[in-house]
Amino acid sequence: MATTLIIGLGNPLVSDDSVGLRVVAELQRQLVGREDVEVTEDYWGGLRLMERMIGYERAIVVDAISTGAAPGTIHRLTTESIATQKSASAHDVSLPTALAFGRQAGAKLPEDRNVSLLGIEAQDLVNFSEQCTPAVAAAIPRAVREVLQILESMQGEPTT
Repeated sequence: MATTLIIGLGNPLVSDDSVGLRVVAELQRQLVGREDVEVTEDYWGGLRLMERMIGYERAIVVDAISTGAAPGTIHRLTTESIATQKSASAHDVSLPTALAFGRQAGAKLPEDRNVSLLGIEAQDLVNFSEQCTPAVAAAIPRAVREVLQILESMQGEPTT
């Protein structure tokens, strides 16, 4: 059974928002046969992302991010370093809030120290396009290498 979940988030029809999906598509090809790792994609954050992590010891989330850095910049983040909830809806909570809620409800979730987030700085998160902007597309191979490095470093760490 897979103990590590690598999940790419995004919308395949919104330019750079699809970068997480593109990174995990490449990772799926490179990690074929790794029974300890599941590589998948999703289109939701918050509570639904937390639900997707149930049963895993470790998780790596790959998504587009907008911080004002140069497009294509890769950010390694932790649950403590990501922004809080942006929506007024109780259904759209931040990942740290969703994980805390899930743990309180008794769900078997990775500990915060076993959750890594890789954000790729986006340039265009509003226009419909099935292609990333050139700077973000150029960052995909680097992001794949970063995820593989995170995965390698996680493998040697205890989960309890």
